[in-house]
Amino acid sequence: QVQLVESGGGLVQAGGSLRLSCAASGRTFSSYSMGWFRQAPGKEREFVAAITWSGFSTYYADSVKGRFTISNDNAKNTVYLQMNSLKPDDTAVYYCAGPVVGNKVPDFGSWGQGTQVTVSS
Repeated sequence: QVQLVESGGGLVQAGGSLRLSCAASGRTFSSYSMGWFRQAPGKEREFVAAITWSGFSTYYADSVKGRFTISNDNAKNTVYLQMNSLKPDDTAVYYCAGPVVGNKVPDFGSWGQGTQVTVSS
């Protein structure tokens, strides 16, 4: 089983930046894509971004394209999400998960516990 632990959430003003980290331990998903999802109050969980294990390819939801950047450090088994130009609509609990296949996580995948991101206007 893979354990995923997110960190880096918090409260930030609109236009500000945050960097989320996701540390993986246990049986890591080498050669799989990893990703970030988010869930705002009263809404379904949605895909945010994903990165292939090599780091060569990245994928983003249209709502964050150009503002968020996903990256990884396989030596540290860590995935990052740099979030710039944050908007109040970005307020949500952010989850790290993997593997990501077609912007979704299969039943055998793993999820972190989530980290709260709150953007004030």
